[in-house]
This record gives sequence, structure tokens and C-alpha cells, in this order.
Amino acid sequence: MAYDLITMGRIGVDLYPLQTGVPLPQVTSFGKFLGGSATNVAVAASRLGRSAAVVTRTGEDPFGDYLHQALRDFGVDDRWVTPVPGLPTPVTFCEVFPPDDFPLYFYRRPKAPDLEIGADELDLDAIGEARIFWVTGTGLSEEPSRTATLAALAHRARSGTTVFDLDWRPMFWADPATARPFYEEALRHTTVAVGNLDEVEVATGVREPQAAARALLDAGVELAVVKQGPKGVLAVSSRGGSAEVPPLPVEVLNGLGAGDAFGGSLCHGLLEGWDLEKVMRYANAAGAIVASRLECSSAMPTVEEIEAAVAAGAVR
Repeated sequence: MAYDLITMGRIGVDLYPLQTGVPLPQVTSFGKFLGGSATNVAVAASRLGRSAAVVTRTGEDPFGDYLHQALRDFGVDDRWVTPVPGLPTPVTFCEVFPPDDFPLYFYRRPKAPDLEIGADELDLDAIGEARIFWVTGTGLSEEPSRTATLAALAHRARSGTTVFDLDWRPMFWADPATARPFYEEALRHTTVAVGNLDEVEVATGVREPQAAARALLDAGVELAVVKQGPKGVLAVSSRGGSAEVPPLPVEVLNGLGAGDAFGGSLCHGLLEGWDLEKVMRYANAAGAIVASRLECSSAMPTVEEIEAAVAAGAVR
């Protein structure tokens, strides 16, 4: 069976406060959710009817058991989610101060199990056959995940659609200055690059959106997707097409997870063969819907919800 999408990267438990506008020391209750960007992208695509699987690792503990169950409940294949004895499953806390302040606190020490993915345990046949393969910048931050990520990309050899989510998290790098060579190596093997302005600057040294998109194309990708925050999203193809789509109006509750919903919808649109503008409009709508909700994984929208938001021109 060839999957529509296989993602590889971060997984963990998100603990989100059930009170908004309250600092963590004063929060009295939390909700527990499946988390991790690569994992959330798989969930988002599954919600849209796509066959999806994730390659990652958890702790050998009750939180790891919870993540397996959550993945199955969301219809995401967990066969390549394996335990790492001795390392705890990561936990992430956030604070929720709408509309634009959502501090994250990652608990991934002494080391996150998802950085213990080894090249020798990859199912390269399945990775090569997937219609879309999705990797993240976090996977490049430490060994053996770095070697495994680059090995998987090299095996794909730019077949099908291979997406590099730039996913820049400076706290995951012992020396952030060392990141760019690994980003450049990953870009050589990918057909689609996705990132916000900070992330494209890390990858290319360029921040201006049009110039950054061109730098990503020059690095070897066929489609550069640059998220511009309040200005929306810019997509530029090596074949000459481009689209710039403004954000969808929404009353933001929690902006975390919006990018993962965008990613899942991006994959769906690419698989459908839509034109660039439609892909971006639908991906923007998916992100806006999740931004209007508290949680991430369980907030991923359905096809009907995205279509309704696009038709209305806003999230209601």
C-alpha cells in the first residue's frame, strides 16, 4: 500500500491551559492532546480523507501509550512509531493570550525520543512509494535523526512530492549558526519548501518574501511557500506560476497548530492537483479554523469546514 502522506519528525503531548489569558502559575486545569508538528500534519491530512502515517519515536511510558491510541483514533498509521527505553515522552506547555501571544515551553530533555530515529530502522521502500513525504527542520537538529532524515530524503531522490517544513526552533539547536548547511542539504533533495519569514531567513539568509522564494527555488525546490503572517502566504513555482493569498479573517483563540493545519491542507491540495491559488486559499482557511480553536490535533478541520470558510470568506 502506498500512502498519500508519510511524515517524519516530532511527536509529544500538548498540555494546554483551559483558561485563556492566564499565566501558567495561575492556571488550574489543562487539556491533554496529541502534539508535534510532523504528527499534526499527518492528522490534518487524515481528517481530509488522506491515508497518512508518521515516522517518529516516543518514550516507553504511559504518555507514549496515549500517543499511539490518539494516532489510531485520528486514523493515522502508527506502525513506525517506536519506543525508546530510558527517555521520557516529550511534553509541551503553552500559555494562551489571544490574539497573538502563545508562549511555548518544551520539555524534551535529556533528549527527545523523536531525535533517536535511526537510518537503519527506516522503511525506505514505503518512504519511496508515498505520494508525499514530509520532513522538518527539527529532525536535522541532532543525531541520529539528522542522518536518518537526510538518508530518507536521498532515497526519495525527489520522486513524487517531497516537502521540507523548515520548522525553525532555535532552542533545539546547540549552536543555531550550524543549521544552514543542513538546511541547504535537505533542500537539495526536496521539491516543496514551506516556512515563515524567520524560517526562510535561516535557510537562505534572505528575509524579503519574493527574494526568499527565489532563493529557495535556486536551492533546488520546485515550489516555495512563504508564510508572511498578516500579509498572508506567497507561493512561487519554478514553472513560473505564483499566488499570493491574504489571510482569512478569524477571531484567534490559539494560533498554535494553524501551521500544521495549513500543511495538511497543502498536501491535500497538491494531491488533488489544484492550481496554486486554490491550494493556498484552502490551506489558509484550514489554518484559520484551527486558530479559532483551543487545541491543535483534535481541532483539524474537515473538507466541509474548509469549504464553508472559503465560501464565507471568513471563519465564523
